[in-house]
Amino acid sequence: MKRRTDAPQDRYYWVGVMFFILGLGTLLPWNFFMTASLYFQRRLETNESSNGTEVVRKEYYFNNWMTLLSQLPLLLFTLLNSFLYPRISEAIRIAGSLVFILLLFILTAVLVKVPMEEDCFFSVTMATIWFINSFGAVLQGSLFGLVGMLPQKYSSIFMSGQGLAGTFAAIAMIIAIGSKTDHETAALGYFITPCVGTLLTLFSYLVLPRLGFAQYYLKKSSTYEADTTDELLKESSMVENGKLAGHVNGSAIGNSAKGSSVAEAEPRSDGTKQAFLPLEQVERGQAKASVIEVFKKIWVMAFCVTFVFTVTLSVFPAITVDVKTTSERENWESYFISVCCFLIFNINDWLGRTITTKIRWPSKESRLFPVLVISRVVFIPLLMFCNVQSRNYLPVLFEHDAAFSVIMVFFSLSSGYFVCLSMSYAPQLVEPKDAETAGALMTFFLALGLSIGAALSFPLRKLI
Repeated sequence: MKRRTDAPQDRYYWVGVMFFILGLGTLLPWNFFMTASLYFQRRLETNESSNGTEVVRKEYYFNNWMTLLSQLPLLLFTLLNSFLYPRISEAIRIAGSLVFILLLFILTAVLVKVPMEEDCFFSVTMATIWFINSFGAVLQGSLFGLVGMLPQKYSSIFMSGQGLAGTFAAIAMIIAIGSKTDHETAALGYFITPCVGTLLTLFSYLVLPRLGFAQYYLKKSSTYEADTTDELLKESSMVENGKLAGHVNGSAIGNSAKGSSVAEAEPRSDGTKQAFLPLEQVERGQAKASVIEVFKKIWVMAFCVTFVFTVTLSVFPAITVDVKTTSERENWESYFISVCCFLIFNINDWLGRTITTKIRWPSKESRLFPVLVISRVVFIPLLMFCNVQSRNYLPVLFEHDAAFSVIMVFFSLSSGYFVCLSMSYAPQLVEPKDAETAGALMTFFLALGLSIGAALSFPLRKLI
C-alpha cells in the first residue's frame, strides 16, 4: 500500500502550537480543581463552635472520595472510548467534552458564592468530580488517538503541554500562599482559570482542521483511506480489463492460483509488467484492525505506561505530601510542599516529556526500554525513607530537604520521559489506519496505571 509523500510543511509550527495547547487543556482543569482542595475542606469543616461548645459534625473524608471518584470514571470511560469511539464522531467526542467541562467549572465557580448545606455541597461536588473526569477521559483518549496519526514529535509536544498543566497549578498555589489570599477568593481563581483554558483549547481544536499540515494527516477518511481505496479500485479494474483482453485474444491472462492474494503480472506494451490486486484486497485495505489485534502489537508499550504511572502514583502525592522540612527558616514550612513536592515534580515531569522531542532513547524495539521502566520501582523505597511524618515502622534515611528534592527531580524527570516515549511509540507500531485505536488503548492503560498506583498508595503509606 502506498503512502503519500507530498506532505505540506507545518508553517510557523502552528500545528505544534495547537497540539501543545490541546495537551495543556486536557489536564489543566483537573489540576486546578485539585489545587482547591483546601477550599473544599473548609466548606466541609467537621467542627464548629456554638455558645462556647464544640459541635462535632460528620467526617466526609473528602480526599479519599475525590481520589476514588476521579479514578473510577477515568478508567471506565477510557475503556469505553477504546471500543466505542468508531460509533461517535471525533468532533462530538472532543468538542462536546470540552463544552461540558467548561459548564461544570462555571457551575463550580458559581457555587463558591452560594451558601449550601454541607451534605448537599458534598454530593454536588462529588457528582462534579465524576463528570469532569468522565468527559476528561473521553477528551484525552480521543486526542491521543488524533495526535497518534501525526509524526512522533507531535505526540511529544502534546504530552509536553500536559506536563505544563501541573506546573501552572503549582505556581498558582504558591502565589495564593504568598499573597495570603483567603480560600474563597483563591478558589474562584482556581475555577475561572480552567474556564479560560478550556475556551482556548476548544478554539485550538476548531482551528486545527483549517491548517494544511493537519488536514493531510487528520482527514484520514477523506484522504488516506479514500486515496487508498481509489488506488486499489483502479488496480482491480485493470485486472478485469486485463482478463477481458486476454479472453478476446484467446488466453486467460492474469488468473491467479486458488488462494493467491495477488494476481499474475500482465505484460505492458513497453515490456514491463503491471501487478494487479484482487478486489478482496480493497476491503482489507480499508478495514481497521480489531482492538485485540492492535493490542497484540502495542502490549509492551501498554505495560510500560501502566508501570510508570503505577510507580509514580503509588508515592506521589500520597506519601510525598507528608514529607516535613528540617529547616528552621521562617515561613519556609508553608512553602515547602508546594515547592519541593508539587513544583519540582511538575517542572521536571514537563522537562522529561519535552526532552523526547529531541532525544528518543532507547528505541521502541529495544529490550532495554521496559527494563529501564521497571527499574523506576527503586524510587518507592527511596521516597518512603525520606522524612515522612508521622511514621511508625520505617526509619528516616534521607532527612535533609536537599536529599528529598534531588530524589524528586530524578523521580519526576524519569516519569515524564518514559510516559511520553511509551505514548508516542505505540502508534508507530501499527498501521496508520489503526493509529487512533492505538492511542485510545494507550489512554486506557495510562488510566489503569493511575488507578493501580492510587490503590497501592494506601498500604504503602501504612507501611511507613
